[in-house]
Amino acid sequence: MADEQALDEVVRFTSDLIRIDTSNFGGGDCRERPAAEYAAEQLAGAGLEPILLERTEGRTNVVTRIEGTDPSADALLVHGHLDVVPAQAADWSVDPFSGEIRDGVVWGRGAVDMKNMDAMILAVVRAWARQGVRPRRDIVVAFTADEEASAEDGSGFLADHHPELFEGCTEGVSESGAFTFHDGTGRQLYPIAAGERGTGWLKLTARGRAGHGSKVNKENAVTRLAAAVTRIGEHTWPLRLTPTVTAALTELAALYGIEPDLDKVDLLLDKLGPAAKLVESTVRNSANPTMLNAGYKVNVIPGEAVAFVDGRHLYGTEDEFRATLDQLTGPDVDWEFQHREVALQAPVDSPTYARMRAAVEEFAPEGHVVPYCMSGGTDAKQFSRLGITGYGFTPLRLPEGYDYQAMFHGVDERVPVEALHFGVRVLDRFLRTA
Repeated sequence: MADEQALDEVVRFTSDLIRIDTSNFGGGDCRERPAAEYAAEQLAGAGLEPILLERTEGRTNVVTRIEGTDPSADALLVHGHLDVVPAQAADWSVDPFSGEIRDGVVWGRGAVDMKNMDAMILAVVRAWARQGVRPRRDIVVAFTADEEASAEDGSGFLADHHPELFEGCTEGVSESGAFTFHDGTGRQLYPIAAGERGTGWLKLTARGRAGHGSKVNKENAVTRLAAAVTRIGEHTWPLRLTPTVTAALTELAALYGIEPDLDKVDLLLDKLGPAAKLVESTVRNSANPTMLNAGYKVNVIPGEAVAFVDGRHLYGTEDEFRATLDQLTGPDVDWEFQHREVALQAPVDSPTYARMRAAVEEFAPEGHVVPYCMSGGTDAKQFSRLGITGYGFTPLRLPEGYDYQAMFHGVDERVPVEALHFGVRVLDRFLRTA
């Protein structure tokens, strides 16, 4: 079991990593190297031999391998990203890069997404070094750059150019799962991610006839774009149930004593109450308009107008997603992927999933572990190119009233110290037996 030093270190490491500003503004504007060097130092202190790798100067990744006791067993990848989204200090109650520890809570950007998990990994492997523990199978630890943007300098670079470092890895764990979800009735759910929707960030371009704003213009690019954006924003996508989402609905229905009528999913979601939040964003594809750009003067009709859309598609539905966008944009608007990544699917009947469930239940016997599919995506997408099946497993025991999902990219991001202690204990238990 994780020792007292591990419990102290996970808090200190989380705070220290937060104080290293690794804000990722996109377009290559980020520098993860100081955080990577910090992580490598802690790994080296555990007797490991971390490798630092960069595609671009300052965009540093860290990889090391812990040798297991069973050389015939497949290896397990445990990974976390070092970058964070930016934070506007004026909006926060504390300096977002202070790593302040106050009233049993660690504050700052990355406290949940995901320097907490980075700290848990470091604390566990260092505890193993002190205790002489070796896991059953090889464990590859990776800390990546650039997850909050394209991953081109991070997991994409590692998967494409250094696949040998992940030799033997068939499964991986990372963000975001095994956190406490309070359903408002006293039940505590612990969803473990076994899938991700695919990413389809879209650029829409409408072209028309430029001209004077006072003249009749039936080829107005802004009008054409606005119509397409409205169609996309108002579109109701059909229900599409993947195996992971089906398993989630079935287990939740059984937990609440509800008939699992998968032919009437919207009605089933209504009956699930607050627990429906775990599923409702993953029963359909989605496309949300997010940015608009057109024109340069009020009395000039521009010849081009551009919009951006955050699209997400479920496993096995990308062809349908593309065809639907062709229909919704219409003949006067072109669209293309600005960024595209695959959807993922992981089995919920695997030995690894069972071991994750057992680890959570050992330290949260009052909880109910259920599978779920992430509405967004993680570095698991890039590592899937190597045949690695990804799960979301960042265990946290959270108090009622703590809005876990709001912490991701939100203001006043923070994590309770007790949640970090729980995470270390559960992660230690799982990785020893994984």
